[in-house]
Amino acid sequence: MSTASPAGPPSGTSPSGPTPPDTSAGWRGVATEDDDDLSATASSFLRGRSRQLLGELLRPHRRALWVLLGVILVQNLAWLAGPFLIGVGIDVAVPALLDGDPWPLVWTTAAMVGAALADTVLRYRFLIGSGRVGQAVLLTLRRRVFTHVQHLPLSFHERYTSGKTISRLTSDIEALAELLDEGLDGLLTALFSVLTIGVVLLVLDPPLGLVALLGFPLLFLLSRWFQRNSTVAYRRTRQTIAALIVQFTETMGGMRAVQAFRREPRNDELHAQLNEDNRRAHHRAFWLIAVFVPLVTLIGNVITVAVLGYGALRVMDGDLAVGVLVSFLLYLRRFFDPLQDIAMFYNSYQSASAALEKLSGVLEERSVVAEPVDPTPLPSGSGAAAGEVVFDRVRFGYGAATVLPELHLTIPAGQTVALVGATGAGKSTLARLAARFYDPLSGQVRLDGVPLDQLADADLRRAVVMVTQESFLFSGSIADNISFGRPDATRPEVEAAARAIGAHTFIAALPEGYDTDVRKRGGRLSAGQRQLVSFARAFLADPAVLVLDEATSSLDVPSERLVQRALQTLLADRTALIIAHRLSTVEFADRALVMDAGRIVEDGSPADLVAGAGRFADLHRAWADSLV
Repeated sequence: MSTASPAGPPSGTSPSGPTPPDTSAGWRGVATEDDDDLSATASSFLRGRSRQLLGELLRPHRRALWVLLGVILVQNLAWLAGPFLIGVGIDVAVPALLDGDPWPLVWTTAAMVGAALADTVLRYRFLIGSGRVGQAVLLTLRRRVFTHVQHLPLSFHERYTSGKTISRLTSDIEALAELLDEGLDGLLTALFSVLTIGVVLLVLDPPLGLVALLGFPLLFLLSRWFQRNSTVAYRRTRQTIAALIVQFTETMGGMRAVQAFRREPRNDELHAQLNEDNRRAHHRAFWLIAVFVPLVTLIGNVITVAVLGYGALRVMDGDLAVGVLVSFLLYLRRFFDPLQDIAMFYNSYQSASAALEKLSGVLEERSVVAEPVDPTPLPSGSGAAAGEVVFDRVRFGYGAATVLPELHLTIPAGQTVALVGATGAGKSTLARLAARFYDPLSGQVRLDGVPLDQLADADLRRAVVMVTQESFLFSGSIADNISFGRPDATRPEVEAAARAIGAHTFIAALPEGYDTDVRKRGGRLSAGQRQLVSFARAFLADPAVLVLDEATSSLDVPSERLVQRALQTLLADRTALIIAHRLSTVEFADRALVMDAGRIVEDGSPADLVAGAGRFADLHRAWADSLV
């Protein structure tokens, strides 16, 4: 028995009618990725979570990363040899040449050429290696997020809009790609340069080194200010771009409703406001960079002037060689330039860090209908189900709203049961529990005596199939959409399923027959044709239990009659749960259940209930009158 509380649909909707806002705690506890103002504790938690995810992604590449670390270290040493060799040339090679000895100059020149070649080759090796690791990390992350989201339950997808999911897999991953492709090289080079040059400056001439270090307190305070403010700024940029993608996705997905209700002006206003929010967020981030980089340059120039003045005085006093001063100034310039590179890296890092926070949040979502660790096989032993479905004292609700107070129901194998009742009575909720899109809060739903939460997912999905009124078809051929029910099916088996349902005639009349592309969401087919294709898909899957949720509610009368003939073939020799407002779909059921407020108030054959004086009879009379 499962006692997990599902998250439920978004506030104001549910599979069976209006619900209050979801208050369940089955998903997240400390903070979500969409919080605008995070507490210090929550912000620290999110940063720790994102660092943990990055560590998991990099762990398989530890050996390659250590090699790259060694490569960049040697490359950095080769790059740093230049100023030192220039100083040697000025103080040693040039005086020796004036004395008639060219060899010090030859060796110094050869050393500089060798250092330059080593710098070039090693940098090439690092860029190739880091690019390979970066792309491997991104590939792993994309596949991990996509696979994880697919396995999350229906309640997650009802709560988490498709626009947010798209933002996670596009904008957020691209932010990380930018960091790995461009920022990593700059960061490592800058860090090694700053640390190594800092040591070299102190060794080369301690008094000049101490003068250079006078600017470090200012640099430290400036860096801390930039770090604190940019963290907030870049998290805000990720939030605003996600909001833009969500609004764009919903607008494009609901374009028919947008144009039918002349929603374009209001959508333009919303999009303009979201764009303005995004502009302001990025403007803040760019302003921080615009302040930080010039101030670093200013501090560097002031320190350079101080070193030059102090060094010149010492050269004039004969206390310092000219070559040493030149080397020191060259190193000093190389010291401050990488600090700006670190700022640029921090720009990419903050954007990627905010993206990782959101991605790690999605990956931390845990299914409340998780597959059991030690699944129970079906009694048949062959993996095939007989089809008996039992609801034993099932209680279920979305958040604080109880939809099914305590449901008792047994559906024998092979029986076709129709569920009727007013909107919000709990029909669709019952159907979704039968398909285990949710788990009950208490009680059990059993298939052939085995609780659904103890069945292996493969056994459950093979035994129970749900067909909705949406009849969702994927872009691709009709044959591909039918074989979706059983991917290993042959073309003759696909065609046999279509013939059995009655879809072969219209499919054969299409320009390319079974190879005809149905286009986006099956837009090339009529509603009735899409429903027949979805029935053929279910027929090919051959489940023991078939759940039909409003499968004919959107059809016209001719299409409905065609679909009903297909239904009689589809429902033969299997357990079926049919939810329908049109009672014409119910007439050939073995049994009808009338639901009200999550309870079964009438139970019997359609003929017996029609002959009685209960709610079903009233519904049937009202339906019959509507046909006159």
